[in-house]
Amino acid sequence: MDAEGQQNHLKAYGITYWGLEKNYKVSWLLNYRGGSFLFPDDEPIRRECQIRGVTFEVLSDAATNSILEEISSPSQNMETVVLEKAPKIAVYTPKGKQPWDDAVTMVLTYAEIPYEEIYDEEVLTDQLLLYDWLHLHHEDFTGQFGKFFGTYRTAPWYIEQKKEAENLALKLGYSKVSEEKLAVALKVRDYVIGGGFMFAMCSATDSFEIALAAEGVDICEPMFDGDSSDPNYQSQINYNNSFAFKDFILERRPETYEFSDIDTTDDRAKKRVPFQQDYFTLMDFSAKWDPIPTMLCQNHTQLVKGFMGQTTAFSGDKIKSNVLRLGENKLNGEARYIHGTRGKGMFTFYGGHDPEDYQHFVGDAPTVLDLHPNSPGYRLILNNVLFPAARKKKLKT
Repeated sequence: MDAEGQQNHLKAYGITYWGLEKNYKVSWLLNYRGGSFLFPDDEPIRRECQIRGVTFEVLSDAATNSILEEISSPSQNMETVVLEKAPKIAVYTPKGKQPWDDAVTMVLTYAEIPYEEIYDEEVLTDQLLLYDWLHLHHEDFTGQFGKFFGTYRTAPWYIEQKKEAENLALKLGYSKVSEEKLAVALKVRDYVIGGGFMFAMCSATDSFEIALAAEGVDICEPMFDGDSSDPNYQSQINYNNSFAFKDFILERRPETYEFSDIDTTDDRAKKRVPFQQDYFTLMDFSAKWDPIPTMLCQNHTQLVKGFMGQTTAFSGDKIKSNVLRLGENKLNGEARYIHGTRGKGMFTFYGGHDPEDYQHFVGDAPTVLDLHPNSPGYRLILNNVLFPAARKKKLKT
């Protein structure tokens, strides 16, 4: 899985998932040649790799043992992690969305990793319990319809989506979309606390956090929910309820395409961050002592090309101290990729919309991943997909 040796990094994750489904013993060799995967030598595996265009090497037992000895050496920042079973994957996404509307569904489809789509009805009837890993689509959990009001309020698609959301809320027994979305956010929160793995990108990250912190507070203006917001609602925000962010200030103006100052998109515009210099660096963790963040950062490069979104990256001073920064741009004082625990579960937030589309706009053509089979940005998504498959090691204390 290094830069020179693998012709299709993304489909290699699909091969690994396929191997787990077929009950092969698979090991993830952390920090060894870009985070390679070790399989038993079997003809069906070779054939599947050839069909999908994934590069593989056949090793002798002696060579394999030598590699494993090298990895186990205390002097090497490497580790072998056994992957146990293929995690069952759910993608929270509105009905009728195409795979290319969301980077995660797009790369899962490209890598041939199966997933099931769920939405509010399934979440509110406790069907999250059926899944090991949950991805949140670039959704708005605050009930402000994506803050598209300023630019798209007269667009037919916006009017239709708003109507559909209001009808769904009424069907599920809620008078407002904001109340219904809060109920969904609370179910997701409970899923994580109970031991689930949750991954979110773009606006699903900060809108989820804001919904939790604003529980019981009306932060929506009349064009969103038909009545006025609570006076001085900013002072009623409870940052203890959020997973990752603190001390953020909400964006009150309904015509502004922004939820809060968690996101750095506007700040980047002021600084005029040049496209050519927009990269973020993956952090280097101890594979033996910190295998979880090490797994999430496996890649064939530590420098990853940046990309924009409604929520592009997270302001460094808004991130809670107990949250790990996996990828950051120190020049801008922002984190792009963060991870933390809540209860028995874990969450990962990844800023931006599409790792291979620098500035995606509504209506833009979908990214063709056949043109980006070695995308470092998309590899980070797939690290999260495989992460729940890892065998949990017993603590030494």
